[in-house]
Amino acid sequence: MSNIGAKIGIIGSEGRMGHALAAAIAAAGDVLSGGIDKGGDPLALAQLSDVLVDFSSPHALEANLDAAIASGTPIVVGTTGLEERHHWLVDHAAEQVAVLQTGNTSLGVNMLAYLVREAASRLGEDWDIEIVETHHRRKVDAPSGTALLLGEAAAKGRGIELAEHSARGRDGITGVRETGTIGFAALRGGSVAGDHTVYLLADDERIALSHLAENRSIFAKGAVKAAHWLIGKPAGRYTMAEVLGL
Repeated sequence: MSNIGAKIGIIGSEGRMGHALAAAIAAAGDVLSGGIDKGGDPLALAQLSDVLVDFSSPHALEANLDAAIASGTPIVVGTTGLEERHHWLVDHAAEQVAVLQTGNTSLGVNMLAYLVREAASRLGEDWDIEIVETHHRRKVDAPSGTALLLGEAAAKGRGIELAEHSARGRDGITGVRETGTIGFAALRGGSVAGDHTVYLLADDERIALSHLAENRSIFAKGAVKAAHWLIGKPAGRYTMAEVLGL
């Protein structure tokens, strides 16, 4: 059954992603069931919607997930800057309702994550992995959610835990690079929507896998696709890779 014409509610509707989502919803032939921002009522919005898309803030996540649970409404969480507690909240919500949480809703980025995972799984520890990301000057979190998504993909390919093998913020006399670590570097400036490159570097050769976002509309289009896919799914925690069938 097609979900085109779905009623989609936006949490974080007045932000830049909120405006891009509204345009993507209209372009897809769906219905914008409403939008809320800080101080809005997520439960009222959930009751009007077939699915929610959340691009608000980590501080609002718990209330938004509670609203999705109370109404039985599936929710796509694209909010970045999440910490361990937030992921626990997502896991808890996913026991009762369908939740798709991702650091990036771009279809291209999620294909990149698949390629990174495959490359990392086939190349040994003599290939160093470094992730470089660039975003606009207003972005408040680093590394970006996308960089962490790519790091998790590389770690999964290697069969390791990213938290135990992550290298960030090199400065001063840091010593030689520790074998098996996954490095991160963050650049900020201008109006860059999001550029990410994963470098795999060995002696005498290197591979660079990149994704360049020219407009945040790509994230909105991917979020709408994810929203369609999530409608009707049983309770559980889902990923963009599943939307792509990877």
